[in-house]
Amino acid sequence: MKQLDTKLMHPAEQIRVVISRIYRSGMTTTSGGNISIRDENGDIWITPGSVDKGSLTARDIVCVRADGAVVGPHKPSSEYPFHKAIYEIRPHATAIIHAHPPALVSFSITKQIPNTNIIPQAKNICGTIGFAPYDVPGSENLGRKIASEFRQHAEYSAVIMENHGVVLCGEDLMDAYQRFETLEFCARTLINARILGEPTCLTDAQIEQHERSLPVDFPVFMNASCPPDERAIRADIVAIVRRACDQGLMISSYGTVSVRWRDHDFLITPPGVPRWDIELRHIVQVKHGMVEAGKVPSRSVALHQAIYRSNPRIHAIILTQPPHLMGFCTSGTKFNVRTIPESWILLKDVPTVRFGMQYENTQHIVDALKNVPAVLLANDSVVVTGDSLLQAFDRLEVAEFSAKSLIMAHSIGSLSPISDEEVEDLRVAFHVE
Repeated sequence: MKQLDTKLMHPAEQIRVVISRIYRSGMTTTSGGNISIRDENGDIWITPGSVDKGSLTARDIVCVRADGAVVGPHKPSSEYPFHKAIYEIRPHATAIIHAHPPALVSFSITKQIPNTNIIPQAKNICGTIGFAPYDVPGSENLGRKIASEFRQHAEYSAVIMENHGVVLCGEDLMDAYQRFETLEFCARTLINARILGEPTCLTDAQIEQHERSLPVDFPVFMNASCPPDERAIRADIVAIVRRACDQGLMISSYGTVSVRWRDHDFLITPPGVPRWDIELRHIVQVKHGMVEAGKVPSRSVALHQAIYRSNPRIHAIILTQPPHLMGFCTSGTKFNVRTIPESWILLKDVPTVRFGMQYENTQHIVDALKNVPAVLLANDSVVVTGDSLLQAFDRLEVAEFSAKSLIMAHSIGSLSPISDEEVEDLRVAFHVE
């Protein structure tokens, strides 16, 4: 997947890439949703109406000129009126996404707005969310109602549409896409937490403290060398990040992967680059506690460094936010992996540590990972480790599958976990320490 460089990629190609991601991620249907970009000439490029979203090409994208002329093989989306109305209200917006992702539709049909304080980064990415009353799709009235929300509230970049879906705008298409994906992730997390118990959201003060506590300055070293074994690790990291995105285990706005290189040196993903678009050149080398000059490592780099220094058997770390595991991270419900033998054998009993521990007392997490391969960080993420990157990813998949099974089980009956005696049998049979 190419990186979305808005300065180099044609608007039609940008739209094709993003609508494909949205469709493959299960956040729109064959006929649903639309995307537009307003270029520097004032022309609006938009997905066509009644054309399969799963097979759109750049040639299918329609251009509506500033003078109203339509260029392309199809009619523009029927929702073009509200795209045009939003652009008239927001002169700095150059991209709009509208779709019907399942979790956000659930909020729209119950007249609710997701609380983005459920995880730290979501509030900053999504901002304050508006709510527009229902009207006929594609109508001028619907456009006026949505535009009214954006006009009355200058801080809004996202609006829930009653009994319809969501519409978001951005400074560019990737800005709008990250907001869209993150907001749907928040909605899924809240629903999963509600199934398990009661969601616990963070206060604004907790989020602000979190932002202040994460490291931003790192000692650097010059002239990083990239021998073949180092370059192979970069390729492995890029491949596993994209695989995690494809599997719904990572979203574009969050997720860190690192792999030990030599001794305590390791390679790690950076912040600020959409996870779908990570490339070899983005990966950051950390050597002797210093960072490759000219690059910025993940803000969780200090935690990764502490884990590698204290746990010589750990060679890979994945820190991410899968939606079902995050239901446990945000509800206070115990994540009981004693569901099927594979889950306990690969994960053992996964603890949860309170929010803020990742910067207040890193050693607590480091010590926990000496005994178990994974830890849940409340209202933050899951940390999964392995003696290889593939093993860490396998454990992540098993953990998320287990979390999904537990959430689904809530609707059909009481959990019947594997007993202590049966766990001991597994420990002996599979040589689990």
